[in-house]
Amino acid sequence: MARDRGLARFPEKLTNPQGNLPHLEAFSGAEQQGLVSKAYTVAFQGLEARLVEVQCAVAPGLPAFSLVGLPDKAVSEAKERVRAAIAALGLALPAKRITINLSPADLPKEGSHFDLPIALALLAAMDAVPSDEVSRHVALGELSLGGEMISVLGALPAALAAAEADCGLICPGSCGTEAAWVGAVSVLAPNSLLELVNHLTGRAVLAQAEPGIVEMTPRTDDFADVKGQERAKRALEIAAAGRHHVLLVGPPGSGKSMLARRLAGILPPLSAHEALETSMIHSLAGLLGEGGISYERPFMSPHHTASMAAIVGGGRGAKPGEISLAHNGVLFMDEFPEYPRMVLETLRQPLETGDVVVSRANAHVRYPCKFLLIAAANPCRCGHLSDPERACARAPGCGQDYLGKISGPLMDRFDIRIEVPSVAVADLASGPPGERSADIATRIAQARKVQAARFEETTHRVNADLEGEVLDAVATPDKDGGELLAKAAETYRLTARGYHRVLRVARTIADLDGSETIGRAHIAEAIGYRVTYMG
Repeated sequence: MARDRGLARFPEKLTNPQGNLPHLEAFSGAEQQGLVSKAYTVAFQGLEARLVEVQCAVAPGLPAFSLVGLPDKAVSEAKERVRAAIAALGLALPAKRITINLSPADLPKEGSHFDLPIALALLAAMDAVPSDEVSRHVALGELSLGGEMISVLGALPAALAAAEADCGLICPGSCGTEAAWVGAVSVLAPNSLLELVNHLTGRAVLAQAEPGIVEMTPRTDDFADVKGQERAKRALEIAAAGRHHVLLVGPPGSGKSMLARRLAGILPPLSAHEALETSMIHSLAGLLGEGGISYERPFMSPHHTASMAAIVGGGRGAKPGEISLAHNGVLFMDEFPEYPRMVLETLRQPLETGDVVVSRANAHVRYPCKFLLIAAANPCRCGHLSDPERACARAPGCGQDYLGKISGPLMDRFDIRIEVPSVAVADLASGPPGERSADIATRIAQARKVQAARFEETTHRVNADLEGEVLDAVATPDKDGGELLAKAAETYRLTARGYHRVLRVARTIADLDGSETIGRAHIAEAIGYRVTYMG
């Protein structure tokens, strides 16, 4: 009875459930549709740029500006930047309830590049720009308070995502030459929000952005500067030809770093596909010089105090680490045993598979990392274990303890291990000049050309990628070579991984010699690099 008396007090609700909301009657469905607009942008998960729909709804109510859809702090602050940038156009936000939704709502949104799509969705809802023009583009860019567009990371992956979605791309002017390298998408690169609004409304048409390429800088480091160390030079030539990992061990001042820094100068330029892969990673890290694409192979040399996130990847936004930035290039790790043990052990999986997975609570981000690792180490902590004139009081235990920081499984992943002895002063003063890098690079380019033709119908690129049936098909030695390898495997107790790595190195040596078959000499040289005693 009490419930009936309560209902009797509000008979109008029973006869007209919406009678207490008269303002909705004047708010037709067509008007609701006109006040909801859409723009598109991307959210980055590793190299993948996932399409994000930016929905803007303007509805009656108390003035408010809400942003939902799992934004981070930088995205949440976009409200104030967008408000100021639109005010700089001479426009005022409507005195209504503005809601911005970033869909899909369960995908984390990170970065300042959401400013521009939010502004475009809001301008379309205000009828300041045509909504159909806005919805035909993927947009990204940071806005200043005065409406200027500021460069953001990831323009190249965003351009690829726009091409897959059959849309155009809008990005800041400083990112245009980078994004335009993807020829399958039209790129608008205004310098300010005003320029973009004028283009979308037909007042002043913007020209399409042109692709830019960073010129390759001539390298001044030349192998001709290295006196002696002929065996180490030969090992690095083989490593460069087949992308084989190398461990250099020698006393301080023997030239390990000097040799490693000249390795990038003998590698062939990146192919178009490799340049795209490498530039996408560098774009996410903000390392693309002048906004263009570089065909120069990267050379990364992190300090031994670098953290795991810096080397492998991670941190805020799960950014790529040094091993991914070195993709298709060289990663030089000097003072190798001095790196934290956890960092060294984390390298084992990327060295084997060529990619790394950065795991987070809400995402698993995968980055490619097919690099050539050059590791340099002293034979012991003092570095003079093998020098008879500077005998170490703790020899040989100090050498075993020092190099023992490199675990057996990690050591097994080095195709080439070589000693780099000290060079006599007499050789430094009067020794003949070494072979020029240009001559070595010519031989390497020819060997890479042979490998490219061999792997044309496979997913492999170089001999270091060989495995399974392809390895058996192209790296089986002749009878004498097979007998020598079998004997060496038994004598030195090679693991299955070590056995296959000897075959890969031998295949590269044969390619440098221009030989179709792998002979006994090729196997013998490959074994010598594998089982060299190093203090």
